Amino acid sequence: MNDFLSHDLLADILTRAKKFGADAADAILLQGISQSVSQRLGNTEAIERSEDCKLALRVFIGCQEAAVSTTDFKKSVLNNMIERAIAMAKVAPKNSYAGLADSAQIANKWPYIEMFDKTELSVDNLIERAKSTEEAARAVHGITNSEGAQAQFTVSEITMAATNGFAGAYKQSSYSLGVAVIAAGTDQKMERDYDYSTKVFDEDLDKPADVGRRAGERAVRRLNPRPVKTCLVPVVMEPRVSCSMLNYLASAISGLAIARGTSFLKNSMNKQLFSEEIRIMDEPHRPRGFRSKPFDAEGLATSSRAMIDKGRLTSWILDLTTARQLGLNSTANAVRSSNGNIEPNVSNFYMTPGKVSPKQLINEVRQGLFVTDLMGTSVNLITGDYSQAAIGYWIDNGEITYPVSEITIGGHLEKMFTSIVPANDLTFQYGTDCPTILIDGLVVAGKGR
Repeated sequence: MNDFLSHDLLADILTRAKKFGADAADAILLQGISQSVSQRLGNTEAIERSEDCKLALRVFIGCQEAAVSTTDFKKSVLNNMIERAIAMAKVAPKNSYAGLADSAQIANKWPYIEMFDKTELSVDNLIERAKSTEEAARAVHGITNSEGAQAQFTVSEITMAATNGFAGAYKQSSYSLGVAVIAAGTDQKMERDYDYSTKVFDEDLDKPADVGRRAGERAVRRLNPRPVKTCLVPVVMEPRVSCSMLNYLASAISGLAIARGTSFLKNSMNKQLFSEEIRIMDEPHRPRGFRSKPFDAEGLATSSRAMIDKGRLTSWILDLTTARQLGLNSTANAVRSSNGNIEPNVSNFYMTPGKVSPKQLINEVRQGLFVTDLMGTSVNLITGDYSQAAIGYWIDNGEITYPVSEITIGGHLEKMFTSIVPANDLTFQYGTDCPTILIDGLVVAGKGR
């Protein structure tokens, strides 16, 4: 479906929604193509391609709203969908904070953001990438089995329109490859680990040989883990797990949690949550960012924002509804699920790098834990209590030594935020990104005391 047909379809849907009784409405058309290949033990296991097109409609009758979606674009189906949405809205609970943006609030121009690579990879290319990634992982001495490798590319287009006059569209792309392998030690006990690379532009993707080698080395390094006694020590988290701290922060400062009073940070606006060197950004215009977007799901212009500046909390994460509840302005952080519902969430969310290297951070730790993976969760965002099963390595006199297992790390998120020291190794890999960090004074619960 081309751009003109997309806009024409949405305009027609909105016209019909008004004709059928809606006071206001907005709609989004999500179109995507995804191609992936899975490879295991030298054989191609699966070749998958999906071409999706989904329409989501949200209607308002006064302050009552309803959302519906469909993948069937026959006129009779669309008419039934509109009628169903209006019928649902009539019996929905009233919400005085619900509604579209005023016409003066909507974006009518936005910057160009580099976030779409038109490169479409062939099946043969994807097979070769997955094959090379797995071969590099299996070539690492000690690797005995593979859970498989995958290579994928995805392109998508988002088109939006609303009865308040907003209309806009943008395209996104992503390319990825990854592998998970198993190593066996002399006692035949096995350990598993993985590595992957995901980028918005294909040319930025890590080489298959590098991804595979890292996965293999990580799995072998985890062999023969030892238990540790319960203790209170500094914990260093590598980037693929340190970003979880930002995920918890984002959830705790979400307008939904703040408006409901269900966050341990509900009274923390302008409070010093981190050390003064910490800055945490929400940057929707970052070139080649995983969550870059020129406007949010309610048609508001997006902009970069320091959510934490010099350690202080400066803003909640807001859409229109939560902003109205709190008597504030939206931060243009509305995101829309495929069924049309809207809630606030971050875009490219990251902690700016510190001044010291990861090695320097670790060298400062006499006895502590270097965490490389987290499993499960028991994090209470109402109280801030934190507990997670972890995998990693013991730090002894500033050096990473032996692998450890069967441990849990615990603390309180607010105290953990205060003690974070970031390293200088920030890379953009996940959408929510954080450098290696040191957190002082966590309980590492192991076997014995």
